Amino acid sequence: TPPPSRMPSTTPRSTPPSMAAPTRDGELRRTFPPFPPRPSAKVPAEGAFAGSWWGNAWVTALEEGALDVNRLLRGRRYADRGHVDAITVTPGLVLGYVQGSRPRPYRVQVRLRTLGDEAWTRFLEAAVERTGHIAALLDKELPHSLADCGVSLLPGPGDLDPQCSCPDIGHPCKHAAALCYQTARLLDADPFVLLLLRGRGERPLLDALSRLNATRAARAARDQGPAPLPGVRASEALARRRLPPLPGPLPLPPHPGQPPAYPAAPGGPDPFALDQLATDAAARAHALLSTGRDPVGELTLWQDAVRLAAARPGSGLTAATRTLYASLATATGRTTAQLARAVAAWRQGGIEGLSVLEDPWDPPAGRFDRARPLLLAADLPAFRPWRNHLTHPRGHAQLRLGRDGLWYAYESEPGHDDWWPRGSPDLDPVGALTAVAAGDDL
Repeated sequence: TPPPSRMPSTTPRSTPPSMAAPTRDGELRRTFPPFPPRPSAKVPAEGAFAGSWWGNAWVTALEEGALDVNRLLRGRRYADRGHVDAITVTPGLVLGYVQGSRPRPYRVQVRLRTLGDEAWTRFLEAAVERTGHIAALLDKELPHSLADCGVSLLPGPGDLDPQCSCPDIGHPCKHAAALCYQTARLLDADPFVLLLLRGRGERPLLDALSRLNATRAARAARDQGPAPLPGVRASEALARRRLPPLPGPLPLPPHPGQPPAYPAAPGGPDPFALDQLATDAAARAHALLSTGRDPVGELTLWQDAVRLAAARPGSGLTAATRTLYASLATATGRTTAQLARAVAAWRQGGIEGLSVLEDPWDPPAGRFDRARPLLLAADLPAFRPWRNHLTHPRGHAQLRLGRDGLWYAYESEPGHDDWWPRGSPDLDPVGALTAVAAGDDL
């Protein structure tokens, strides 16, 4: 009997008691309880009757071999309304009782030719050819590839031979059509019903498939021989070998590529900042490919933050620039004023300019000592020395000697110790003061 989840349960009917005998069931005989009537909302007037492709193939064989469409419609209506009693299936025969207009139900049978031994051999070989075939049958599914294996499992037009005890001579009559429609629902639930109709029961068929599958597996294992043990011999692993030369590098692009445009999103990162970071990464990668060095990779977090801020185009602190400065200052533990001063030093002399701003040092005798006489010879007052600094006596101009031997000019408001880089570095201390002298009378 089909599983309860796939088959309908017996419901009370107003028809006479069932004439089926389920106690006589065995491997080659199966009796199925009657299907309950379908709700009227679920009874289509036309279209697919069954739920599976093989169930609908059975219906197609019925309808294409019928001589009267009206009898088919009445038979379908009988099936939908539950007029078909229990159904018994044996090899080559479907037997059922259909309640018609008379009190006593009509005895209906549908015959289908069974398969011979040669056809069953071909079917079994096709079933074990793919591992999914047996799994599909156990899951009550009939794969297309198994139905099309060269064995006629499904009936074609004219293969169904209905007979009924009613006086109607139609082919088929409405009672036989009703039994055929309900048989399609049996096939939906269990394709082994179709195999039983063709001559083989479920258990003998599965036993034959199991034996054939085991025989095939044993033959394949014997033909293949013992499988080699996994692993690699030590002599092979330790043997010297000549590796093929590495392929040559790809040609260097003439310039870094342009990053894509980043759309602005509410609460998302600044698209301009993303564009700047992507452009900077592309430039660094291009420099690394062309020179083999990445000077930026040697910078500290603070130095890299100053470098990124200094690369921002424009000289004024716009709203976007203030946001960038605030983010970089927070990330490095500095204030925005400290970052702005460091950016001015970076723009003056790069990483050496930042070192001149932040790291006073004691220069050796020589260039630093000769700077004061040079300033006096240019009619400038005597600058006060401190470490590598030379400061104007009135405190508004200053020179700082870098470790690279260049002089860096600084400027501050008189009376304030607030020094900012000014101008470009120069080997001549008097030349380095040119930018300061342009705005003030030294």
